[in-house]
Amino acid sequence: MISSVLPTYSRAPLSFVSGSGSWLVEADGRRFLDLGAGIAVNALGHAHPALTKALSDQAGALWHTSNLYEIPQQRALADRLVDLTFADTVFFTNSGTEACELAVKMARKYHFERGAPERVEIITFLGSFHGRSSAGIAAAGSEKMTHGFGPLLPGFTHLEFGDHDALNAALTDKTCAVMVEPVQGEGGIRPLPDACLKGLRDLCDAHGVLMILDEVQCGVARTGKLFAHEWAGITPDIMMVAKGIGGGFPLGAVLATEEAASGMTAGTHGSTYGGNPLGCAVGLAVLDHVAEPGFLDEVSRKAGLLRQRLEGLVAAHPDVFDHVRGSGLMLGLKCKIAPADLVNAAYAQELITVPAADNVVRLLPPLTITDDEIAQAVDRLDRAAASLS
Repeated sequence: MISSVLPTYSRAPLSFVSGSGSWLVEADGRRFLDLGAGIAVNALGHAHPALTKALSDQAGALWHTSNLYEIPQQRALADRLVDLTFADTVFFTNSGTEACELAVKMARKYHFERGAPERVEIITFLGSFHGRSSAGIAAAGSEKMTHGFGPLLPGFTHLEFGDHDALNAALTDKTCAVMVEPVQGEGGIRPLPDACLKGLRDLCDAHGVLMILDEVQCGVARTGKLFAHEWAGITPDIMMVAKGIGGGFPLGAVLATEEAASGMTAGTHGSTYGGNPLGCAVGLAVLDHVAEPGFLDEVSRKAGLLRQRLEGLVAAHPDVFDHVRGSGLMLGLKCKIAPADLVNAAYAQELITVPAADNVVRLLPPLTITDDEIAQAVDRLDRAAASLS
């Protein structure tokens, strides 16, 4: 008999009833140290007082009116994002998946309006993850994502991650955009080197191709910059964000230059809930914190501390771990065992981690994690690894 909840998830036997900062409380009273943050969502941890106040205050005033009318909180958040980034304009969604849908539409519409309707091909990279919509799975192209869901949305070319020769060969007069994650998340915490990101920007410019960056998982201070592409000193034409921007409240966005967004006129896209007062009020509170002077420096400092301790962990358990990789507080432990074994062993130590592809376990703690919590987390990982040796 089928569950009342569609059984599309393989869930851990855990049920959390409350949380505070970097901690989650299970229904039986156990306290888990959270290195998953809802898959890089709870950027400021659980029940952050500024976010709960922003949500409560807005909920007591107005929840929803729709985009038939001006939404002051939406305009304020868009203005803030424009001030802080490369973007000239912002469209708000409820998720990263919805952001992907608009990014694809925006890139193709741009070339259509410029008299090149044949330019519809979007180059993406194997190991990527762009959501689970029809466009998202077609963009990723993996068998795991697409099996049984054909026919797939056409117009995507999938290349090996880091294959520069293949990229040069794939660019044609039908290419409209290149879509890439500066750090692959689901694909196993694989950062794109800064030199490659710079080269990709140059290549897009040379061929009149738009650069779409998917910063749904690696954005909003996760790597120690507000957005990961800033480390390379480049800017995209279109960028997808979500997860951390809402700090736990469903919120996403597409940021774009005026040029890239020029085809998106009235009636070409919409959302009933996107940019609602609740989500935007929380998003403003998130940005108030991550854009504070010193916040990003603290993320980088804590990332360095965590990475140093993880390097020691890897050295202490060479039969379990291969190496550490990633950027900022978006780190991965490349394992020599099945990642699920480490995730389950960590549960036994009351520690939350997140599996990924390429035999990697992701560590995505709240950006507010303390030094003491970092020490506790690595101690628990050490005990989990020892139990598997």
